[in-house]
Amino acid sequence: MSAYQAFLPSVPPLCLLLALNGCSFSHSSESSSDLASSPSSISSSRDSKKYQADVLDYTYAYLKSSSDVTDYNDFQKGLAEIADQHGINDWESDPLTYKAIGKALKKANIEGVGYETFKKNFADGDSEKMQQIQDGYISQK
Repeated sequence: MSAYQAFLPSVPPLCLLLALNGCSFSHSSESSSDLASSPSSISSSRDSKKYQADVLDYTYAYLKSSSDVTDYNDFQKGLAEIADQHGINDWESDPLTYKAIGKALKKANIEGVGYETFKKNFADGDSEKMQQIQDGYISQK
């Protein structure tokens, strides 16, 4: 069983339902020019939108279901599985990964100190990745 699949049963059914229902809506207003201007290991904008949607949904569900103690190793295993499903070998260096994480933080209404803590931890303190998370956070409506 994958880490992503193992994680899903622990997500409260309502949170999972909300996250899955919000998937297509949250990305329907995103323009292809936003994606086309982002360097990425993903070849087409359609694939990149699907990858971002999956990362956003996974991160959102993770944020809504995690306790006070966040296990970033489990979170990263889930991200790696999603990337693998999309044929992405180096998700840790893909800006779309961090942009989608930022969108999920905004969608989950994470603000202030909590936002800064998640941003720093998800980016492993890397300033460029933190900026990519910030870009995604700002772009999420």
